[in-house]
Amino acid sequence: MMHTILWPALCLAPCLLFSQTVDSAAFLQVDSLIRVSRTLTGKREFDKAFEVNAAAEKLALEKFGRESAKYGNCCFNRGKINYINRNYPEAQKWFLEVKAIREKTLGKEHLDYAKSLMILGVLFQNMDAYEQAELFMLNAIAIYEKILGKEHADYASSLNSLASLYKDMDNYEKAELCLLNAIDIYEKILGQKNPDYASSLNSLASLYKDMGNYEKAESLYLATIDIWEKELGKDHPYYATDLNNLAILYTEIGLVEKAEPLYIEISQLEQDELRKAIFLSEQELRYYVGLFYSSQDEALSFVQQSANKKITEVCSDNSLFYKGFVLQAIGQIKRLSLSNPLIAENLNLLKTYASNLAYQYDLPIADFDSTAVAALKDQVEELEKELAQTCGQAFQQVKWQQVQAALRPNEAAVEFVNYFFDPKEQTDSMMYAALVLLSGAASPIFIPLFEEEQLATLLKTEGKQQPAFYNNLYAAGKTGDQLYNLIWKPIAAALPKGTMVYCSPSGLLHRINLGAIPTPDGKTLTEKHHLNTLGSTRQLVVPQVSASTQNATAQLYGGIQYDATPLVAANSDKNSDDIAAQRGPNWGGENDSTLRGDIWNYLRWTEVEISTAAEIMKGKGIALTVKKGAEATEESFKSIGVNGPSPGILHIATHGFFFPDPKDEQMSGEKVFKVSENPMIRSGLVLAGGNHAWKTGKSLRPDLEDGILTAYEISQMNLSNTELVVLSACETGLGDLVGNEGVYGLQRAFKIAGARYLIMSLWQVPDFQTQVFMSAFYKHWLEGKMAIPEAFRTTQSELKAKYGDAFKWAGFVLVE
Repeated sequence: MMHTILWPALCLAPCLLFSQTVDSAAFLQVDSLIRVSRTLTGKREFDKAFEVNAAAEKLALEKFGRESAKYGNCCFNRGKINYINRNYPEAQKWFLEVKAIREKTLGKEHLDYAKSLMILGVLFQNMDAYEQAELFMLNAIAIYEKILGKEHADYASSLNSLASLYKDMDNYEKAELCLLNAIDIYEKILGQKNPDYASSLNSLASLYKDMGNYEKAESLYLATIDIWEKELGKDHPYYATDLNNLAILYTEIGLVEKAEPLYIEISQLEQDELRKAIFLSEQELRYYVGLFYSSQDEALSFVQQSANKKITEVCSDNSLFYKGFVLQAIGQIKRLSLSNPLIAENLNLLKTYASNLAYQYDLPIADFDSTAVAALKDQVEELEKELAQTCGQAFQQVKWQQVQAALRPNEAAVEFVNYFFDPKEQTDSMMYAALVLLSGAASPIFIPLFEEEQLATLLKTEGKQQPAFYNNLYAAGKTGDQLYNLIWKPIAAALPKGTMVYCSPSGLLHRINLGAIPTPDGKTLTEKHHLNTLGSTRQLVVPQVSASTQNATAQLYGGIQYDATPLVAANSDKNSDDIAAQRGPNWGGENDSTLRGDIWNYLRWTEVEISTAAEIMKGKGIALTVKKGAEATEESFKSIGVNGPSPGILHIATHGFFFPDPKDEQMSGEKVFKVSENPMIRSGLVLAGGNHAWKTGKSLRPDLEDGILTAYEISQMNLSNTELVVLSACETGLGDLVGNEGVYGLQRAFKIAGARYLIMSLWQVPDFQTQVFMSAFYKHWLEGKMAIPEAFRTTQSELKAKYGDAFKWAGFVLVE
C-alpha cells in the first residue's frame, strides 16, 4: 500500500519558449485537457484518460508542434497511463519522447530534464534493467545537486529513489547511505514531523529488515507509525501499512504475541476505511479495495505459519467482509437509488465527495492536502448521517459467529481463500486455504490446501478436445482423484459424517464445478454433502432480497436467428446427440471460445428447450413472454425492467462468449468486445442479428442495437424482481478473476442487476443435453415444488446417471 514511486511533477505554467503571439486560448485548453486526463488517471478511468489526452495531443501538435512543452506533457501522460497498466515497453517509448523534447528545448541542465531522467530510471528499475536505471538516476541527481544544492527536498527525494534501486540490486550499503543522507536533509529543512521524513524512515526500516537488523527496523517502524498517527491520523492508509510492516517483522522473528494485536487493529482500521469509501464508482472502489489486499495476505500467511486462533477468527471476518465487497456495495447502492429519488441524489453527492477523498489518499505525500481532506471528511460524515436516518443500516457487517448461528446441526460453511504467501520474501506463491465453520464449534478452522500452480496444471487443456478433457477432469481414478486430493481431502477430515456444506469459492476454484468432484466412495461432492455454492457464506446471514416466482411471470429466449436475414440455419440434419452442436462459435474443430469464431450457428434444440419450459410454466399459471427467431433482439432484452418489474424467471438459450484479457493475447485489430480492457465487455450473449456485428463490428442499421449483449450492458439493467436467471449458453460462468471479487463476467452482471439465483455454464455444453437438463430442472422445481438448489442437484444427478460422461452433465453450475 505504500507509494514507492513519487512522480516528478510537470510544470504547467506558461513556458517561456513560446513567443508572445502564442494562441493563449489553445494554450489554456491544452492545459485543461492535460489536467482532466491526469485526474481521470488518478481515478483509474484509463479509457477516458486516454481519450482526453489524445484530444490534448492533437491540439498541442496542431498549435505548438512536436517539440513543444505542451506536447511533451501529453507524452508524459501517455507514458504514465501505460506505466500504471504495466505496459512498460510502451511507457518507455513515451518517456523517451519526453526526454528528447526537453533535451532539445530546455537543455541538459534543466530541472524538468532531470525529472525525465529520474522517471526513466524508475521505469527501467521496474523492468529489472538496473544498470540503465542507475545511469539515468545518477545523471538526474547530478543535475539536482548542481541546480538545487544538497539541502533541497527534490534532491532528498531523488536519493530515496536511488536507494530503492540499490535495494533491488542487493547493494544494501549504498542503499543505506542514500537513505541516511535523505533523512538528514529532510530533518534539517522540514523537521521530524514531516511525512517525507517519515517516509524515508520507513524505507530505511524496510532495508534494515532485509539486512536482518531487526532491532533497528523495529525502532524505525515504531517511529514512523508515531508520525503517521500524529500528523495524518490513524485513518490514513499509511498508518495501517506500517502497522502491517511491523506485524510482518514480528512474524518473521517469531514474536507472535506482538504481531497478533497489530493484525487485529489493521483489520478493523481497513474495514472502517472501506465503509467510508463505499459510495465510490465501481472502478474506483475496486482499485481502493485492492490497496488492502496485501495486509489480508499477510494475516492469512501469519495464520498458516502460527495457527493462531484469534487471527484465524480475524481472517474469517475479513473474508466475510471483503469477498464480493464491491459487488455487494454496487448492488446495494443501485437498489437504494431505485427505491428513493432523495437517496439517489444524496448518494451521487456522497459518491463525489468519496471520490475526491480517495483521490487525495492516492496522491504522493508531498501533494497530500490535509486541510482539504479534513473538509471532505466533514462533508462525508454529514451526508452519511443523513443517509443513515433515511435508509437505516444499508451495509450490514457480518461476523463469523453470525454465520455459525445461521447453521443448523450437521451443517458447515466453507469459505475458500487465496493469498500470496512469502514468509521470507524470497518467493511469491499463491496459496489456497479453507476457513471451515462447523455448527457449535468454538471457532473457525484454518485448513491449508494447495499452491495455485498445482490446480492450474490440472486445468490446462493443452489442445485436448473438450469432451475428453472434462470427462477425465471429473472422473474417479483419473484427474478427478487429483482434484479431490488437492481441494477437498483436507477439508473432509474436518467434517463430521453426513455434513451438509455451504461453500464459497475463490480464485481458480471459480473455474471448477466443485459439486462434480468425485469422492473415494463413488459419489460426487454434491451427492455426499448436498453442496450449495454461494458468492460468500455471508449470504447465510444476509440473503439477497428478490421476488419469488409468486409474481408468476417469465421471459424466455431461444431458437434465435443470428443472421441479419431471419432464415433457419442448416443445422437441422444433425443427430440429436451430436456433440458438435455446442453453444459456442463455429471454430472449425477448435474447442475454445477464446479463439474467436467468425459466425454463430443456429441452435435448433434451444427452441425445443424453451418450448418445453414454456409448457411446464404454463401449467403452473406463469404468464409468459417468449422471444425467438428474429424477435429475440437486444432491444427487447434491454426493455426488461424498464416500465415494470422484471420477470420472476429469465431464461436465455443462446450462444455465450468470453474473451481473455487482451494483454495476454495477440488480438490487435479485433473488435471492441474482444479487446476491451473492461472484462464486462469481453463477455456476453449473442441475440438476433448478432452475426453481422460479430463479423463487421457494426450493427445492421444505425438505429438498431448490434445483437451483442455484453455483461456491462446487463449490469445497467434492473432485474431486482427476478428470482432465477438461466444462462443456457456456453461458458457463461467464465470471466476475468479479480482479487476477492471473483468472476468479472455475466455472473457479476446479473448479480449487480439484482437477480438472486444464476444457472451458468463452465464450458461448451452440448445443445441436446442442455435442453434435457433444463426441462428436467423445471419439472423438479415447478412441478415437484423443490427449492431451486435441490432441483438443480437432483437434475445433475439424473443426467450423471443417464449419460455418465461429465462433459454432458457437469457443465452447469448454480450460484446464489
